Amino acid sequence: MNLLFRRRTSNLPKSAIANINLTSELPCHQLDDRYLSFSIDISVLVGGHWWEGGSGSSRGLGTQKVPPIDLNQPKLDALVQALAPAYLRIGGSEADTIRYFCDQDLSSPDDCELTQIIWDRLLDFINRNQLGFMFTFRYGLFARQEHGQWNPFAATKLLAYTLARGSHIDVAELGNELNAYWAFHGLSAQPRATTLAADYSRFIRSVKKLSPETRVAGPGSAFWPRLGETIRPLSNITDSFLEQLEEPLDIVDWHYYPFQSSRSPIRTRAARLENLLAPTSLQEFSKHAERLRQWQQHHQPQAQLWTGETGSAQCGGQPKLSDRFASCFWWADQLGRGALHGQKVMIRQSLIGGDYGLINRRTMKPNPDFWVSWLWKKLIGPDVYQVQSSHPDLLVYCHGGHKPNKRTLLIINLSGKSYRVKCPQLGREGKRFEITAAKLNAKKILINGKQPKFRMGRVSLKDFPKLAKLDLVAPYSINFWTYSTANTGSSTLVPAAAR
Repeated sequence: MNLLFRRRTSNLPKSAIANINLTSELPCHQLDDRYLSFSIDISVLVGGHWWEGGSGSSRGLGTQKVPPIDLNQPKLDALVQALAPAYLRIGGSEADTIRYFCDQDLSSPDDCELTQIIWDRLLDFINRNQLGFMFTFRYGLFARQEHGQWNPFAATKLLAYTLARGSHIDVAELGNELNAYWAFHGLSAQPRATTLAADYSRFIRSVKKLSPETRVAGPGSAFWPRLGETIRPLSNITDSFLEQLEEPLDIVDWHYYPFQSSRSPIRTRAARLENLLAPTSLQEFSKHAERLRQWQQHHQPQAQLWTGETGSAQCGGQPKLSDRFASCFWWADQLGRGALHGQKVMIRQSLIGGDYGLINRRTMKPNPDFWVSWLWKKLIGPDVYQVQSSHPDLLVYCHGGHKPNKRTLLIINLSGKSYRVKCPQLGREGKRFEITAAKLNAKKILINGKQPKFRMGRVSLKDFPKLAKLDLVAPYSINFWTYSTANTGSSTLVPAAAR
């Protein structure tokens, strides 16, 4: 990794110039206040099959059995509250085989159980941290003759219990990555669009009858890097599914991982350092997002568009890469890119657990991606503006701030060269925050040259020193620059070496 760092630093042209332009004074999209959200996989919640320590996978699951996560940890609460407001999604592959405490029987002795104690503690955790709640209800039909005959009994019993307890499920979905059943459960388990639409319509009616305020999301289709929905016509069901639904969706959601870890049996784009830093790898999100947007507008125009699950690499993340500084770049870019493409919410897999977790499950320490998320929460508001950069190694996104007449420019420098930046269109320069590290595979990052830490359960923007030069973009850095009182004009980036 360090060799690549040095090679990329030395090979870039010294006189490179890039232009940044604000293309409109009006926002092009507006985000949900909980845009940056996160998940806890149901395997981590109940104690199922998970990734850390394992080198392979089995039917979309990790090979290591883990104990249920302890949600009653003050440190976990402090970390979650630092990323508020947010939705917490409980889903994952074992969502389709798990038994609920209110079920009549257990379909397989190997299935995990969602006990009443675990469910109650989860609801308390959500309430205590003021999180929105998204839950993946079990579909679990693995034989073709069963498709189209989904039984709502278990789902409605769990929903009724939750409501009687005084809690609420904000967003409900049925099944996990239903277009990928062929990969996880065998070819005969893959539902067709017609029968899945019938089952989903029954699910929507069942949920709305008990809890009219609960929004329903679907179908949560998995998109692979380079392949999209993969096998035609077996798994390319999203377009037809959305068309054939009898009941309207509130949210059209999809899942996307730009890379695949070494645990994945299919690697169409491996999670390697050079891929994580390649602009072309990051740009593929735009292609799939636009395709989903077209389907949503054509078939479900009343629905919002969400990225319902995303992480750096499928199958738990890549060891010694997904939890390092190098992983910050794709995450910062996809947050900005997703907002630009009209995604109302972006749900990160995962809050805790796996090499791709924002928090290390074993040490309870934040991984580098956590700090990108924290700065986003602090500095990025819901209004999305269009900006353009002429240099492929400089990715830029612009948002309104949390207060009127404020804007924040996100600059992601994928190169090894420094730049000096003038942005007269955005207004008067304000505070600037820069994420860097000593090396690309570093486990610890710096914000304005200082290692971020929680002290007495808190961390603040005031903890970090001001930067001496407000117009400098460091090599391999992620930058959040704030502005006030927007003006008009053009913006030009000039390499530091040319000044």
